[in-house]
Amino acid sequence: MATWQCVKRCGACCYLEPAERPEIDEYLTPEELEKYLSMVGADGWCINYDHEKRECSIYAERPRFCRVEPKVFKDLFDIEPEELNDFAIECCHQQIESVYGDRSFEMMRFNKAIGI
Repeated sequence: MATWQCVKRCGACCYLEPAERPEIDEYLTPEELEKYLSMVGADGWCINYDHEKRECSIYAERPRFCRVEPKVFKDLFDIEPEELNDFAIECCHQQIESVYGDRSFEMMRFNKAIGI
């Protein structure tokens, strides 16, 4: 069975382009949506994403919507804790494919890390 985990130096989730997430206002509070939009750079990437290091510069203080945690996913998406693993894997697959491609190095690294 595959087990979700974040793969360091991937960064696919840091591509925040609002046009790619048209339903975002359905699950973020107005305050969170404002914060989210303030984090989107002109290129669609989070302004806190360090492209050179390929990591978040505010990781420890990142907003709630950037966290893959059972309570957050229950609150935002009504995903039960026992469903989080499969849901998070599917989310990552979709985001990595969208940003880097389905045969990218990042996708291969993610699949290996989760046991696929």
